[in-house]
Amino acid sequence: MPTVLASALFRRAHLTAALPALALVACSAPPPPATPSASSVPDLAGMYSDPPSTALDMFCFFACTDLGLRRLQSLLDDPANDLRPYPELSADAAQHQLDDYLRPHLTDAAAAAPMPDPMQDPGYLRCEPWGFARQTFAPHQLEIRQYPDRVDLHYGEWDAHRIVHLRERASAAEHIPMGYSVGHYEGDTLVVETALITANFGPTRIWEGLHSDQLTAVERYRRPTPERLELTATLTDPLTFREPLELKKIWRFAPEQEIAAYNCEPAATPAAKGKTP
Repeated sequence: MPTVLASALFRRAHLTAALPALALVACSAPPPPATPSASSVPDLAGMYSDPPSTALDMFCFFACTDLGLRRLQSLLDDPANDLRPYPELSADAAQHQLDDYLRPHLTDAAAAAPMPDPMQDPGYLRCEPWGFARQTFAPHQLEIRQYPDRVDLHYGEWDAHRIVHLRERASAAEHIPMGYSVGHYEGDTLVVETALITANFGPTRIWEGLHSDQLTAVERYRRPTPERLELTATLTDPLTFREPLELKKIWRFAPEQEIAAYNCEPAATPAAKGKTP
């Protein structure tokens, strides 16, 4: 079967993954209850990985926006696009959310700033793990472990760990790459507030620029079915965004997977490249 026809069939077969399933509401959280009962804690624990293989969910492999999802849904619904390959439609929707959502959100200073040189990325040069904005929307595995006083988030990328402190508030402290996270439960949702984040790169494949150390985030994790984990995150940074930026992400329950140790070799320096064995 030609690629374009296979792509059309793939899209038609997966249109049941409707956009409303991703339309989570991000809002400011009220103070958490002092001692939530065990019955009030949603079961989010487990290993998750790449999103379900539907047209809309795969669009959120890294991060996505409601605007991009609506654009992709419109393209998929149009019979005129039945012979266009899915990667082409996905790229169209990604460009649309960049041009019509992300760029209008940037401050003048952020829009005018040159994009960082990927060859100067500290992750590439010195094997420095990703910061909060990249890691939160990293592809592949996310393992969640829930405890009475905390939630542990373990990422496949960089084998990174992050602790969400329950029923605490951030106190004055130094900025760190992953920030300081506190959380509480609201019904079936884990709400996480993160601050004290070091200036770093923005989310991969959404915006490759830099954010400032004034970035804060409110994340809402929800498991609407046993096989699906959804995230809506609201990012606020007055030096980078004119108004808060809302991003989505999807994972699929994957209990068969494990997170392996992350091996990284720093890039060879010019001096090292010139050496002979």
